[in-house]
Parts: sequence; C-alpha cells; structure tokens
Amino acid sequence: EKIDLLQFPADLIRNFSIIAHVDHGKSTLADRLLEITGTISSNTKNEQVLDKLQVERERGITVKAQTASLFYEYKGQTYLLNLVDTPGHVDFNYEVSRSLRACEGVILLVDANQGVQAQTVANFFLAFEADLTILPVLNKIDLPGADVETVQKQMKNVFDIEPHEILQVSAKHGTGVEEVLKAVIDRIPPPTTDIKKPFKGLVFDSTYEKFKGAVTNVSVKDGVVKKGDKIVSAHTKKSYEVQDVGILYPEQTSTGCLYGGQVGYMMANIKSMTDVWIGDTLYHEKSPVEALPGFKPAKPMVFAGIYPMDQSEYQSLKMALEKLTMNDPSVSVSNDNSEALGVGFRLGFLGLLHMDVFNQRLEQEYDASVIPTAPNVSYKVKLKGDKNIKFYGAEEIIILNPCKLPDPSIIEAQYEPMVYSTIIVPVDYIGDINPLCMERRGEILDQSYIDDTRIMFKVIFPLNEILIDFYDELKSVSSGYASFDYEDHGYQESDLVKIIYLLNGKELDELTMISHITKARQKGREIVEKLCKSIPRQLFKVSVQACVGGKVLAREDIQPYRKDVTAKCYGGDISRKNKLLKRQAEGKKKMRMIGKISVPKDVFIKVLTK
Repeated sequence: EKIDLLQFPADLIRNFSIIAHVDHGKSTLADRLLEITGTISSNTKNEQVLDKLQVERERGITVKAQTASLFYEYKGQTYLLNLVDTPGHVDFNYEVSRSLRACEGVILLVDANQGVQAQTVANFFLAFEADLTILPVLNKIDLPGADVETVQKQMKNVFDIEPHEILQVSAKHGTGVEEVLKAVIDRIPPPTTDIKKPFKGLVFDSTYEKFKGAVTNVSVKDGVVKKGDKIVSAHTKKSYEVQDVGILYPEQTSTGCLYGGQVGYMMANIKSMTDVWIGDTLYHEKSPVEALPGFKPAKPMVFAGIYPMDQSEYQSLKMALEKLTMNDPSVSVSNDNSEALGVGFRLGFLGLLHMDVFNQRLEQEYDASVIPTAPNVSYKVKLKGDKNIKFYGAEEIIILNPCKLPDPSIIEAQYEPMVYSTIIVPVDYIGDINPLCMERRGEILDQSYIDDTRIMFKVIFPLNEILIDFYDELKSVSSGYASFDYEDHGYQESDLVKIIYLLNGKELDELTMISHITKARQKGREIVEKLCKSIPRQLFKVSVQACVGGKVLAREDIQPYRKDVTAKCYGGDISRKNKLLKRQAEGKKKMRMIGKISVPKDVFIKVLTK
C-alpha cells in the first residue's frame, strides 16, 4: 500500500540519530528498532541491516551514515520516526556532524562494559553544540562484565546526566528496546516546521546509483516537495525536475511527496555528483529562500598517492574516484605522477582508517585495483635564491608528495603541520600518558582535573607523529579509557629530512617519507626490518636500504632461494662441487642485475602500520 505522508504532521514526527563510540552496538540497536516497528521482518537473521557497504559488513564498523523511516504506534497514535545510523570512528566524525543536522535528538549509546570512551565524548559534544536533545542509553547490560553503576557515575561526571534518565538495554537480545522507542517519542521534540511556507530542504547526504544518477537525502525544513516540482540548488544555482521522492523504509519507497519535518530521498535527474553539495539548500524555482548555513568543509589531514595497477586502467580509476568522492566529499583529489608507478592521483583523507576504507571501497564497489603509497602530511618549505624561487613559482611552497621535496641546499626553512589536542584520561594512567606525549614530540601546555578521577591534558603535537598509530597506542596504555580529539594548529618550523628506501639500489618512490631529524634513524631501521619480513624471497639476493642524503642509515638483506645444485654429486673430487656452486653464484649475480623485484601492493600498508 502507498504510504500517505500527509497523515503525519510535524507533531507526529521524530527525527533522531544514534551516536556512540565505535563498537558500542549502534548498528545492532538500529536492527532491533527496525524489527520492533515491523520495518524488517524479525524472523530472518538481521545483522547490520543499515550497513549496506561490503566493507562495513566485513569490518563490523559503520562508515557511511544511513537513514531509515519507522512507523510506531504509541498511545493510540501512529508516529513516523526517522532514524539516522552514524559511524563511531573518529575519522568519520564528519559523517556524524552531517547526520546530526537532520535530527532534533540523539540516542547516546554507551557500552556498559567499556563505559564512556573517546568518541562518546566527541560525539556528545557534537550533539550538544548542535543543541539536540540527548537520550542516554546503556547497552550490553546482559554481558557478565557489565558495570552499570560505574558507567552511570562516569556519565554523571562527564556529561552531567542523572542516573534515572539513563535507559538500560541489550540490543542483541532486544531487552528494553521498546522502552527506547517510547522515550524517543516522549523526550525528543518534534521538528519545528511550517508546511505553508515555501519549500526549503537540506541535503545531508548523497549516493550515486548507476541508472538513476545522484540520489540525495533531504531533510525538509519547511513546505512541501512533490514529484514533478522544479527545484533549484542554492549552491550551484542549477535547476532540476524532481523525478521521484520518498522515504527509506529501509529501501527506497516512493511516496510522491515529502512534507515539512520529514526526511527522505529525492531523485532529480542529477547526472553528475559534482553538482551535489552536502549541506546545500534546495528550494522551488519560483520561490527562492534564504540558504541554510552549510557544513564547514572537512579538512584533509593525511595525503597518499594512489596509482592504477596498470596504466591502461587510468581512465576507469578516474571515473571510479569521481563516483566514490560523490559519496564521500571529504576526500580531496589532485593529479600525481611517479617514475615507477606512472600517472595517478594524490588524495587527501581525514585519517588512516578513512584511507584504508576508501581504498577497500574502490576495490569492492568499482573493481579498481590500486597501489597506495605511504601516507604523509603536507609540509611547507621556504626557499632561498631568486633563481630557485622563480623556478618553483613562489618563496614558500607546500609539499604534498615527499618525493618532491627540494634539495636541502636551496631550503631556508622547513615547517610541519601541528595540532592542538585534548586528551582526557583516568588519573591512574597519568604516568603512561606523559612519556607517550614526549615520545611523540608533544608539548604539554596544561593539565587539569575535570573531576576526582579524570584529568585533561592540552598538548600540541606535530600531526605527523599522531598520524599512523597514536590512537592505538594511547588506547592501549590507558586500557581504552583515554579520549582524544584534535584541531588544526597551523605550521611550526622544524628540522626535517627526506628518507628514501632502496631495493638493490633502485628507489622505492612509494615509501619515500619526510621525518624529523631525531627520528630518522629509528624510522629507517623499523621500515627496513618490516620490508624484509614483507617482501617475498626472490631467486636472487635483495638488499634493502634506508638513506638520507646519500648516507645509509640501515641495511638488511633478503636471502635468496637456493636449489641444492650439489645434490647429484656423490663423493668425487671437491672441485666438482665448487664448480657447480660457482656457476650457481654467477647465475644469481646475473639475475640480480636484471631481476625485477615484484613487491605485492599490500606490503606498503603492512610496512606503515605497527
């Protein structure tokens, strides 16, 4: 039957989102909510229904926020509840802040075993700053390690939430989930909207479908939008005709129109994803409205080169990147080329997990097999000499690719990006946090107690130092209780060197990196050791070296496979054996001269993560 959305005025609508630290059970709770409201049948095995990407199901994490509409009867009234499932990992904070713009309230989900964690704090403040109603829920109360009282105390201390406000559920078994739905209706306010005003819609997400083009997710702030309407994008000023409009139930279900306060999808024959701007305002062609404040654009922190396995696949990789960046506008793309790998792209990401997931999505959704290079940050270099300044076109240049760092003799000063970070950690771990900050060249500006058990550090770090595995280490030294958040803090002068890695004297462009001078030897040694473990043995000897300015910092050899050429010699003169061994050694030497070392592409990722 066709759903008539006119039956749901604003006071019967609730728009809410589930926010939580990674792995605290958001997607499982979303599955139960969909089952209880009959949106999906409960007799099938439902797991991660809203996690539609293959990468999400494999890793058990949510990467892309998804939306679903639920109908629920409560006190004799049927309510329309729009649920936006969000990612929990810090790299995808951007997705969370986008999703919250379509909501009036959030379910703050906390694992009763692990308690308040890093992203719980970050996401709470995202919701708090957006002025949303917060509905606290404790999950996994069925597990033997659940400590409800302690976690309630933490929530009181950190978020000032009273224990009696907190609902207790087990999303896995469905215990207490019905109460959550009732609380959503009772506690979260309906959207403020006026359907008599001209149509005004906020684009909070978009996906690309092969045959339909760009599909936008829209939160209707005022008015009505119907199939056949002529709408205009406030950002691009282009106009479109609405082909289809409806709700996600949880698949696309056409309703013919959307009214103020409702959330749904819209197709308007938008051919190119570059025309869809997340945070854009849509309005009717004949009645323009004032644009809603857009999202602040995501700032890429990590850069990496990405090249097609074969140069003939360049065009298809370009197409795949265009389509994928439609769905993930936080990735920046520019052209790049390398001697060893040919023509490719340099991409900017929000973090390492983001980069990893993006590459995996390229492979799974677009069959693009790519070679990723070492992730790095953007450095700034001040040049000397008029001739050099003229050659590079400016006195100060930004270096995104470490291979492009100019010769040290023409550099006057080098600068690296810094971040201003906040670390909140239980007092018991204070002894572990100080050395960790020092080891990462952090400058501790301030330490203050936020309650009896927690302390807050304000630290300035070089971005490069927290890039690869700082989170993991911070989590492990603090048993997972530390929360970490950072913002951009400009550039600072620094002593930097370029480390290059050689395989049998041939440069490995993909691994070239810029490092602080004090860390170069240690970094070189670590990577050389890892390369030796990761590169498969060849039929000839391979020497792996790390060098800075012609000086070798570290070297290891990968021993070759050897056939036992003397096996057929029984007894006889020793010179016969020596002759065979000598011939083998000559063959190996020749092979080494012409032999091409095949480096599997996952080696680069293996080498760079701890």
